[in-house]
Amino acid sequence: MTLVYRPRRMQFGVFLAPFHRVGENPTLALNRDIELIELLDSLGFDEAWIGEHHSAGWELIADPGLIISAVAPRTQSIRLGTGVTSLPYHHPLMVADRAVQLDHMTRGRAMLGVGPGALSSDAYMMGIKPADQRRRMDESLTAIKALFAQEAPVNMETDWFTLKDARLMLSPYSTPHLEMAAAHIASPAGPTASGKHQIGMISIGASAGGVSNPGGSSSLAQAWLWSEEAADQAGVAKPSREKWRIVIPFHLADSKIDALAQIREGSARYNEDYFQGTLGRASSKEEEDISQIVDRGGAIVGTPDDAINAIEELVESTGGFGGFMGLAHEWASSEHTTRSYELWARYVAPHFQGQLDSVRASRDWVANNLEAINRGPKGGVVAKAFEDAGKVAPDSIASRNTPGRA
Repeated sequence: MTLVYRPRRMQFGVFLAPFHRVGENPTLALNRDIELIELLDSLGFDEAWIGEHHSAGWELIADPGLIISAVAPRTQSIRLGTGVTSLPYHHPLMVADRAVQLDHMTRGRAMLGVGPGALSSDAYMMGIKPADQRRRMDESLTAIKALFAQEAPVNMETDWFTLKDARLMLSPYSTPHLEMAAAHIASPAGPTASGKHQIGMISIGASAGGVSNPGGSSSLAQAWLWSEEAADQAGVAKPSREKWRIVIPFHLADSKIDALAQIREGSARYNEDYFQGTLGRASSKEEEDISQIVDRGGAIVGTPDDAINAIEELVESTGGFGGFMGLAHEWASSEHTTRSYELWARYVAPHFQGQLDSVRASRDWVANNLEAINRGPKGGVVAKAFEDAGKVAPDSIASRNTPGRA
């Protein structure tokens, strides 16, 4: 029987690409991204991962480090990651130096998410061949890990970057360095990087390519096997499931009917306008309705109880993970979106973070021991209060509750 990993305290947060439909004020959209992270911090969410994109009109953030710098002073505890820095687009010394600076500026709350680059249009504008992106990511990661280690000056030469006696000017604030994670969508590239380089993994595969990726949920267990195989081949320790995060969009309301109604139009527009109309993903009639996508595991939509059940099933089907990140979206109104995050923080997160067991146990202990508690030397305080209240003359009570009387 295979053991399922369950963290003592599951991490919750968002993967903020972000997705803003074309036609809206981009300045206000960027402000909303910052305000969302502030809201999540106030609600006790653990993490926010912010994307990097340079084309296609929807995912507006070009430099996640700028968002992290802007939001860090306005938040208290939420951890802030690049989700992700596209390594083939940057010299690895620049990536390492900037990451360490963020590590200091956030007092250890920064994280470095890495990937090969998700949009082919970004790579096209820079003259990068798609076939080279995963190789470049691996080469860059090798260099960045060596720079973070600070064991010796780094010398490395490839066909796209050179390091000559390279070293960090600042030592990392975090020990041994800020946390890192590799993005995984569908291919083995992310899991391989995670296992080989001993960093975390962020799996977006269950909802990649739109609000649904058929087979995405079932592919998550395979992704973990790829990561373990890569670690074995590299001769390093197996990866920790604690550092594995799974990304799926969610929306909660007081009933599943309400939740579906609130996002039906927005999710369809996101799927049709961006993934089909802009990125050219083939359309299918099956994906026209969000309820069908929810049934396939491409999104979690409904009540807090529905979300708890969905995550429990996901834990079982994958073997366990340490973090769940909602794919941030604007499928619903601002009011309904805020309500969704509040419901998640109030009812879903504490279920997986060990915050409810002792509260329930305390309630049950009192309820089950009222006779013994109230039979003490002086009786219970609450019971005594009710007893005293019962001795008050009805006329006296009436006089106190009658308007105009002293």
